[in-house]
Amino acid sequence: MQRTPKGLRLHIAIFGRRNTGKSCLLNAITRQEVSIVSEIAGTTTDPVEKPMELLPIGPVLFIDTAGLDDIGKIGELRIKKTYKVFERTDIILLVTEANYWGEYEEKILKEAQKRKSPILVILNKIDLFKPNKKLKQRLNKEKIPAVETCVRLPLRGTNEQALKQNWETTTRVKNELIKLLPDGWINPIPIISDLIKEDDIVILVIPIDKEAPKGRLILPQQQTIREILDKKASCLIANEKNLSATIHKLKQKPKIVVTDSQVFGEVFRQVPDNILTTSFSILFARSKGDFKELIRGAQRLNMLKQGDKILIAEACTHHPIGDDIGRVKIPQWISQRIGRKIDFTVSSGHDFPPDLSQYKLIIHCGACMLNRKEVLARIYEAKKQGVPITNYGLTIAYFYNKLKRAIKPFY
Repeated sequence: MQRTPKGLRLHIAIFGRRNTGKSCLLNAITRQEVSIVSEIAGTTTDPVEKPMELLPIGPVLFIDTAGLDDIGKIGELRIKKTYKVFERTDIILLVTEANYWGEYEEKILKEAQKRKSPILVILNKIDLFKPNKKLKQRLNKEKIPAVETCVRLPLRGTNEQALKQNWETTTRVKNELIKLLPDGWINPIPIISDLIKEDDIVILVIPIDKEAPKGRLILPQQQTIREILDKKASCLIANEKNLSATIHKLKQKPKIVVTDSQVFGEVFRQVPDNILTTSFSILFARSKGDFKELIRGAQRLNMLKQGDKILIAEACTHHPIGDDIGRVKIPQWISQRIGRKIDFTVSSGHDFPPDLSQYKLIIHCGACMLNRKEVLARIYEAKKQGVPITNYGLTIAYFYNKLKRAIKPFY
């Protein structure tokens, strides 16, 4: 369970003012002292993440954020980090004292409504404050679910009353969370399982390059293999050097060949036209994002002009090597194919720039480390600002004039 990738977890973020009990709530739900808690406002300085198995929901990632009413220059930086969390949040927990509702709560509610994110209001500290009747009436009228809670600080020791209250709180919160599960969580878009049947043969082409982790497979490869096995299909692994020989040895024609995008050229030459062929990155483009929008973005590559700027967006942070796919290979391929000087900028992790207006195109990685919510938020923001967006696999397939073939398995 602990090894479930973040991108496959339901992201539940806890928002609210300082000292409303956000960290206490997280500790109570996880039954661990994940976040430092005290009576001093502003104890949580950066978003704190805790992966766990929340039955019967499954693997989730709780994110405890700093208070949106933080003060000072450092406080402003913390607030900016907190707002970035909205982009990857599937469900929002808004914690406030039971008798209070102000501008900060309104900000969070408006953000949730703007992003169409389910929200659960936690009216906390009912042992100290009487719940606000008007607030409860308003929430009920607007069909915003709310839970009255009393989360105590101690998680260990002999304070049985505090432990009992924490347990009752987590039960009520969990029951409401189940009701708020997004449709995409209940019926997620698969990576490959809907493209194959039991007993089909799938060939995965995995090149051995400098970025390949020694002794293991990278995350997209692992997740694809898992779905193939769950479908009771057969999975063969080859590299681009022995792919043709592997195909010819088979008595049964492979249903589909899935390759690392950077060896598309060699794979297309070796795989007969009557065998479906695509890439890991394109599989993830469909599973994680708005597939049609990403395809449209790839078709804008031939419209680039001298001096245009392209944003290369990476989902993870890593130490780049000499022939890094996003920082080196794709920029070289684009410059060579187009024959014009293009200006490239790279963003990593969750630091996706809010202002995209300077870019003529965004090329995103496969986003295996991000959840679908964050990928769609990035695509939405790009579309809103009028900037086309695509991903690595679709970009490379386009430059080999094989985009139509690479997306054929999905149509």
